[in-house]
Amino acid sequence: MSDGFILPPGAGRHISTGPQHVTFKVTGEHSRAASSFEVLVPPGFDVGAHVHAHSEELFYVLEGEVDVLAFEPQARYGNDWAEWQAADGQRVQRAGPGSVMFVPPGCPHAFANHTDSPARMFFQSAPPSRHERYFEELLEILNAPGGVDSGAVAELRHRHDIEQLTPLRFGR
Repeated sequence: MSDGFILPPGAGRHISTGPQHVTFKVTGEHSRAASSFEVLVPPGFDVGAHVHAHSEELFYVLEGEVDVLAFEPQARYGNDWAEWQAADGQRVQRAGPGSVMFVPPGCPHAFANHTDSPARMFFQSAPPSRHERYFEELLEILNAPGGVDSGAVAELRHRHDIEQLTPLRFGR
């Protein structure tokens, strides 16, 4: 039997992938169920709509506000998921502190900070380790000499169960 652990605020392994800051709280080293981490979402950041065939995710807004999408749209079109609508009329929502977004495998989803203040979210991904390795490898690509290799980023996403539907954006 092993012991659990307690992390104080701000503790955990930090990774910064350009504008997005991630702090790993519970990793695949600790849990068979899910990876858990905190994400700082700066103003203007848009993760882009994407889908995972095998992973499920849970997002909990701690501070600030983000626009969120967690439904299959009538059509996956264009470069801006903010206008998408589901067949039942569901649309993108603004989520504030205490809001939860659950995303089962196969469900298109996205989040973006369209405010002037940073947002902070708690994030879980199951099974564990996939997102941990994704962020680590993305950091290597972003820090490589000669600029960002978009082909390497696309291959990385494919290997880590990420089908990007709309572009990732870092600014307004």
